[in-house]
Amino acid sequence: MSPSCTSITASFAIRKQSLIRLDKFLFDRLANTSRSRIQAAAKAGSVLVNEKPAKPSQKVKPGDSISIVLPYPQREVELLPEDIPLRVLYEDEHLVVLDKQAGLVVHPGHGNWTGTLVNALLYHFGKLPPMPGAEIPRPGLVHRLDKDTSGVMVVGKSEEALTHLARQFFDRTSDRRYNALVWGDFAEDQGVIEGHIGRSIKDRTVQQVFPEGEHGKPALTRWRVVERFRYVTLVECKLETGRTHQIRAHMQWIGHPLFNDAAYGGDRIIKGTTFTKYRQFVENCFEMLPRQALHARTLSIDHPSTGKRMHFESALPADMEGVLAKWRTYTGANPLAAEED
Repeated sequence: MSPSCTSITASFAIRKQSLIRLDKFLFDRLANTSRSRIQAAAKAGSVLVNEKPAKPSQKVKPGDSISIVLPYPQREVELLPEDIPLRVLYEDEHLVVLDKQAGLVVHPGHGNWTGTLVNALLYHFGKLPPMPGAEIPRPGLVHRLDKDTSGVMVVGKSEEALTHLARQFFDRTSDRRYNALVWGDFAEDQGVIEGHIGRSIKDRTVQQVFPEGEHGKPALTRWRVVERFRYVTLVECKLETGRTHQIRAHMQWIGHPLFNDAAYGGDRIIKGTTFTKYRQFVENCFEMLPRQALHARTLSIDHPSTGKRMHFESALPADMEGVLAKWRTYTGANPLAAEED
C-alpha cells in the first residue's frame, strides 16, 4: 500500500498572524485526519518545516513551507442507509430519543464501517446534521454509548438542535444515569469517583485512570447502591463528565469492575466462593448476559426549541433483568452464602 502525501505551503493572508503550533495548523487544514495521526507522523520524521523534520509543538509562521507524508491513505467514508430496527422513545422535528439495543455499534469506525446506529438513523430519518470537527462522519450524534451498552440516547435532527444539545452535555446541564451490576459490595451507600481518564499506556483498546492527573482528562462519576447481592451490587451511576468507558474504567479502578466486562477484568469470578456450585452459577449468568452489565437508564435534557425539561427512561433489558433475578434467588435461597467465602 503506497503512502499518501499531502504538501502544504503556509502563506497566511492575515497580517500580524500569531505563531501557531504545527500540529494544530495541519489539523485545521487536513480533512478526515486526527491530530494524533498528525503528531505520530511528526514523531516519525514525516512532517517537514522548511525541509527539516519538525516536532508537533513547533511554532510555524507566515512564509514557512510545510509538508507531511501520511503512512496510510485517508479513507473516504460513504455512509449508506441501512434498515436496522430502532426503538424510538420520542421524536419531533428537532430531535429523536432512542432506546439503543446492546450489540449495536453507534458510529462507523475501524472494523465497523456498516451496520451501525448511524446507518440506521439515515434510513429511518434521512439526512442529519454533521457533528463539527469529527474525523469520521457522525451525523446527528450528540453523545455515544459503547457497542455492548444499552439504553437512552438522544439524536439531533437539525443543526440548531445538535448544537444546543451538545452545549448541554458540555455544560453538564443534562442528566445521565446508568445502572451497572458490579463485582463486590460497598461499605457505603453512595460515593464519588474522581480521576483523570485517558487511553491506557499498555493497552490502547481500553481506558486507564490517572489519579494524579498526569495524563487523560478530568472525569467524575457519582454512584449509589440500588440493590446488594453480597458478591455483586447493582448501582446507579450519574455522569458529571462524558469520557470514553468512564463508568467501566472508574469502577475497575476502585476494585469493582462491571459484571462480565471482559475488557476491564469483570469476566471472571472476583468475589465469592470457590465451590463448584457457585462457579457454575456465575458462568450461567455470564451466558445469560454476554456483555458488560451496563444500561443507560435515564436521560434528562432541555428541549432545544422550547426549553422545556424532558425526562426519558429505558427499562432494564431482559438480559440484565434475568441475571438480577438469578442473583436475588441465589442469595435469597442461600442466607449463609456469605459465610462460604
